[in-house]
Amino acid sequence: MVDVLNVGVHVSISGGVSNAPDRAFERGCTAFQIFTRNPRGWKYKELGSDEAELFRSKVERYGYNGLVVSHMPYLPNLSSPDDRIYGLSLDSLRNEVSRASQLGIKYLVIHLGSHMGAGFEAGKKRLVSAIDDALSRSDGDVSILLENMAGQRNSMGSRFEDIASIIDSISFKDMVGVCFDTSHAFSAGYDLRTKDAVEGTLKEFNDVIGFKWLRVVHINDSKVDLGKGRDIHEHIGLGFIGEEGFRYFLMSSEIRRRPLILETPVDERREDVGNIMKVWELAGIDPPDEIKARWRAFLESGSRKYAKGKKGR
Repeated sequence: MVDVLNVGVHVSISGGVSNAPDRAFERGCTAFQIFTRNPRGWKYKELGSDEAELFRSKVERYGYNGLVVSHMPYLPNLSSPDDRIYGLSLDSLRNEVSRASQLGIKYLVIHLGSHMGAGFEAGKKRLVSAIDDALSRSDGDVSILLENMAGQRNSMGSRFEDIASIIDSISFKDMVGVCFDTSHAFSAGYDLRTKDAVEGTLKEFNDVIGFKWLRVVHINDSKVDLGKGRDIHEHIGLGFIGEEGFRYFLMSSEIRRRPLILETPVDERREDVGNIMKVWELAGIDPPDEIKARWRAFLESGSRKYAKGKKGR
């Protein structure tokens, strides 16, 4: 049984990407996720070699090697039938793979996009082509992770069968994997509220996709009920999945040995550290004293000011 969790939050890169490892460390993260650039625009500046080297040195210093996750920006739609949007999206994917490699980040999570009414097969053809293109240019040190979607209209990858089909069509299979998002799965109709529900959903995931593809878990509660097809995250245990669901979810050795990334809100009810602490609690694991000390220092410092910039992460 795993007795140490690799769990953390998506942290800000405000002031430079090299600040992210410091923010993760002070929050007591044992893994973390970032955007490598502004996630709400198409334009980007190249990463400076000094900034990238500083990021890598801090990741090494804090012991985060292999436990850092990068996330694609919001705008790209790699399944779009629109040639202009698809071209911009492909350029973004190529760039994000390159940036992750430059920063020494092992995993790049991507949303699978929307086929915009063109149909799943048409969307899959676009998506697979983009992934193969980006990976063909890579040195092989970055894995693209397919994130399950929340069941929105025309979305790609809300069903396990769809993700399995996409993986089966990718040429560079040794450079891809899956990021499982609890809130997305729940919104897409996969129940996670009880012991039987969790066991059933995880069995279905393994039967259809296979745990051998699972690399990262996005651990988020949901503000919307089962099968509603909307992507709205909530604090762990305060949403429709609830504490019982996460307690059983975190009993799975297949889940708890992967990096667990929180994309939860920061508000007057709870901040990053509160959600990290809740995951350790529900997993039934006593954190190392060093991590507890960092939590105390963070909470005593009044660092909730970070909530002002939360929407951008």
